[in-house]
Amino acid sequence: MIDSLFGSNSPIDRVKQRRRPAVRERARAGGTRTCLTPADQALLSEVLAEPMDYMDSPEFRKPGAERAIYEKPAPIQRPDVTWYRPLMDDLGAKEQKQRQSRSGSLVLTAAQERVIFLQYNYARFRVRQIQEGLEGRTPTADEAREMIRWYRTARGYREQISETNLALVLAMAKRVRLGESDFPDLIGEGNMALMRSVDKFDCGRGFKFSTYACRAILKAFSRFGIKLVKHRQRFPSEFDPEFERSNHLETVREQHARDSAAEVRFLVESDRADLSDVERKVIEHRFGLDAPVGSPSLTLEQVGQMIGVTKERVRQIQNKALEKLRLALEELQGEPMPEQTISHN
Repeated sequence: MIDSLFGSNSPIDRVKQRRRPAVRERARAGGTRTCLTPADQALLSEVLAEPMDYMDSPEFRKPGAERAIYEKPAPIQRPDVTWYRPLMDDLGAKEQKQRQSRSGSLVLTAAQERVIFLQYNYARFRVRQIQEGLEGRTPTADEAREMIRWYRTARGYREQISETNLALVLAMAKRVRLGESDFPDLIGEGNMALMRSVDKFDCGRGFKFSTYACRAILKAFSRFGIKLVKHRQRFPSEFDPEFERSNHLETVREQHARDSAAEVRFLVESDRADLSDVERKVIEHRFGLDAPVGSPSLTLEQVGQMIGVTKERVRQIQNKALEKLRLALEELQGEPMPEQTISHN
C-alpha cells in the first residue's frame, strides 16, 4: 500500500533498494531471467556482510574433493534433542531427563567427527571461494544461488554438530555451583561457547571435539561467574517479583472504599438519612464509623449485646438503616461534599 501511494522511486523504495543486495541477472535460453526470493535476498545479505571463516584442510584441494567428502562416507544420523529443555524444566527434572537420555544419546566416533567437520568446513570453504572470486563486483544470480546453497549446507552441519554435543554443556554445568535462578543463564553461556567451538575446531589435529569444547565451555562458565560476582557486588539486592507487580487495582479499590465510607459518614453525621438513634448506633458500631482507622467492625451479636436486642433484630435494624442511607445517597448524587467531611477519613 505504501509503494502504491509513493510510487516506485519514493525515498522508502530507494532505502529498500540500498538494503537489498544487487544481483546481476543473466538471460537464459528462451529469454527467461533468474531471480531470488525475498528469503534468498535476506540470506545473501547475511553472506556478503563479511568474509566466511573456515578451518582449512588439504582435502579441500584434492581432485574430486566434493564427492570424496560428501558421497563416499556413510551419512551420520542426526540426534534427537527433544529431551534438551534446560530453560523450561526445573533442575531436578532436568537431571532426571539427562539420565534417561544417556542411553539413547548419540556419541560420534573420531572418524565420524572428522567426516562431519570436513563436510561443515568444506561448505564454508566453497562460500569463501565464491566471495573471493567476486573481487568486489556484483554477484550473478548463479553465483548468488551457489553461495546461498553452500551457506545453507554449512549452517545445517553446524546445527547438527551442536545438537550432537548438547550434553557437554549440561555435563560441564554440573561442575559449577550457582543458584538455581542462574542456571538458565549458565546454560545459555555454555551453548554460545559450544557454537564458537564448532566454528574453531580443527579436526586435522587428531583430537576429539569434546576435549576442545569442554575446555572452552568451562572458560565461558568462569567468565560468567566473574561477571555475576561483579554484578552482585554492584547491585547487592536480589530480584523481588513483588516489586514488578502493579498495585493499581488495589489502590483503586482502597480509594473507592475510602470515598464510600466518607459518603456514609457524611450522611450519618449530617442526619440526611433521617436515622433513629438505634439505627445510628447500629450503623456506627457495625461498620466502625466511630472506631479508629483499621479497627475491626463488630458482629451482629456483639452489637446486639451492646444495645440489648437479639442478633436477628440487629440485622433488621441494619437493613432498614441501609435502605435509608441508599435513598439519601441517591439524592446526594451531584451535590459537592463538604471539604471537612472528606478529610475526616
